[in-house]
Amino acid sequence: AEQFIGMSGSGFRLGLAIATYEWMAAITLLLVAWLFIPIYLKKGIYTMPQFLEVRYDARVRTLLAVFWLLVYVFVNLTSVVYLGALALRDIMGIALWQGVLALAVFATVYSIYGGLKAVAWTDVVQVCFLIGGGLLTTVLALNAYGGGEGAFSGLNKLLNEVPDRFNMILMQGELIYADDDGIQQDAWELLPGIGVLVGGMWIANLFYWGCNQYIIQRTLAAPSLKEAQRGVAFAGFLKLLLPLIVVVPGIVAYALEAPIGAADEAYPWLLNAYVGPGLKGLTFAALIAAIVSSLASMMNSTSTIFTMDLYRNYIRPNASQRDLVRTGRLVALVSMAIAAILAPQLASLDQVFQYIQEYTGFVSPGVLAIFVLGLFWKKSTANAALISALLSIPLSAAMKWAMPGMPFLDRMGWVFVISVALIVVVSLIEGRGKDSRGAVVISRSVIQTDPVFAILAFGIMAVTAALYVIFW
Repeated sequence: AEQFIGMSGSGFRLGLAIATYEWMAAITLLLVAWLFIPIYLKKGIYTMPQFLEVRYDARVRTLLAVFWLLVYVFVNLTSVVYLGALALRDIMGIALWQGVLALAVFATVYSIYGGLKAVAWTDVVQVCFLIGGGLLTTVLALNAYGGGEGAFSGLNKLLNEVPDRFNMILMQGELIYADDDGIQQDAWELLPGIGVLVGGMWIANLFYWGCNQYIIQRTLAAPSLKEAQRGVAFAGFLKLLLPLIVVVPGIVAYALEAPIGAADEAYPWLLNAYVGPGLKGLTFAALIAAIVSSLASMMNSTSTIFTMDLYRNYIRPNASQRDLVRTGRLVALVSMAIAAILAPQLASLDQVFQYIQEYTGFVSPGVLAIFVLGLFWKKSTANAALISALLSIPLSAAMKWAMPGMPFLDRMGWVFVISVALIVVVSLIEGRGKDSRGAVVISRSVIQTDPVFAILAFGIMAVTAALYVIFW
């Protein structure tokens, strides 16, 4: 939902520049597979808060567990439920509240009785249909835009007629667009020029792909490091392809002057207007299945963090496996109920994809600083990590209030730098230069690289570099 509905909506407003989230994610995935995952697997980690207790202490684990629960319920679950219901409304004519209810019920049943294994296997099937159907949708849309002379003709026409939508790096004042309320906005405020490549985008991506239970839980379930790294590299290749499937259709909808009331309606409108009944049904079914799968994964992460990091540690330390399972299901149900109640409130937003990024960014800089220094600096202490975590949200909120014109990605970058500085200063004062308890020892036996992964990584880096050179 974030990509097919949300990112396509941002493509409608901002053009190809929004693809930087995907293309930089491809490089981020390589870093995570190379540096983060070997340590997680070596230490037998099953949740991200668990790693924080192993490295720091129980206080850090508990605080960050609460942070993750808040982000999953109030940002991720809520936004995906809304975007899924929006797709149901625009493609099938179902009322928004009915779509929210249907997705909530189906995803809850799927999560409670299917579990992570069911989610992982169905994702394998769904991604094939989504990629295939998405590519065909792009081809049909480009062909229609080109007057029936083929997709390449349509793409060439698109490049010539809306060249401002094919710039990867946007400078201040370069791309002005009207939001859903008709108010003129500067795209630079969402994608601040060269700062995207050297600033907050790295924070967003490293947090999402390297410290996020919802994402990492699948890799932690891999039978070996070799398979985990190869799987992540394959995901990196899909990231390079994704803008063609979700961003280009948004640009086509913009060029066709789609009669829509909100940017996030771009992809459903295109699917209705230019895709025949058979393919539309197949693509739509795969899209809804993927949305349900994403919701189930988030619910699984929420219930796992609550039961393993909070319930078992503080509420019922001697809880049986049956009790943990029952509690996890109840938590999943409650979290989805909250998300379903809040989801319709997002209808007033211009681009829900940007809502996800900005409000996750209140938490991500401090959390990422704790993880990065916890993994790669032996002197970072628990008290320093705790201070950084506690100040991350207030510092982000204060900067948003004091400097409203600062792009949120730049704000994330500055909060990350301040968080790192806080951890370093407090750790050096407290630890007097000594290694802290639980420091991670990194050796060649831990950081291993599969030869196949290395070849795939070089290929991904080469293609990414070429894309930026072409569309700079």
